[in-house]
Amino acid sequence: MKIIISPAKKMLISSDNFGDIKRPQYFEQTQIILQALRQLTYDDLKVLWKCSDKLAQKNYQQLHQIDLTKQLTPAILAYSGIQYQYMAPDLFTVPEFNYVQQHLRILSGFYGILRPFDGVVPYRLEMQTTLAVVGSQNLYAFWNRQLYEALIKDGEPIINLASQEYSQTIAKYLTPADRMIEIVFGHFVDGRIKTRATLAKMARGQMVRFMAEHQVHRVTELQEFTDLNYQYRPEFSTANKLVFLTQ
Repeated sequence: MKIIISPAKKMLISSDNFGDIKRPQYFEQTQIILQALRQLTYDDLKVLWKCSDKLAQKNYQQLHQIDLTKQLTPAILAYSGIQYQYMAPDLFTVPEFNYVQQHLRILSGFYGILRPFDGVVPYRLEMQTTLAVVGSQNLYAFWNRQLYEALIKDGEPIINLASQEYSQTIAKYLTPADRMIEIVFGHFVDGRIKTRATLAKMARGQMVRFMAEHQVHRVTELQEFTDLNYQYRPEFSTANKLVFLTQ
């Protein structure tokens, strides 16, 4: 199976020496995106990033100093949002690192698709950003089917722990022969299942950790997940959607 997750806006540079850092699969495409970003003015980028002047100035300076081959951090340790904090990859054992390297993939507007030990630099670019790149009106059009084709191999099921912004880069190309399992973390509000964004991010990170710790290889094994008081609810689930509810 393959597990897909979203990146995080907040990123870190690790000073540790990692000897097994790999080059991202779509390195050349990332170079093209970088050039497209550098052609924009500061004001254009501030609108694109939708952020404050202080943050825009920091990101603008960072953009023009980026070297895609230096000061690299493994992707799984570079992102530091809520999902990654609850995944806690810095505490992984060697077998757990091996598991995520084989099964986990991080979707990215800048890098396309990343394995955990692909080397990355800090950047700011969401997939839904309306950045025109070499004739493509946005990043969805630029990446097109590439991320789907990189992920779909040998009939493996895909465990979707990514947000819709990122998962749609795969979902829109699925065929009847493909299987993507949607994971829903929710709670009841007025008799309907609703999702709390922060809790869902926490649970997604915890589920990746659960899968790595238990070396999960079958979809049915996910039903045993109970972290953060979530419980699998078969009455709301289907073959391609697993629903976990909490109070």
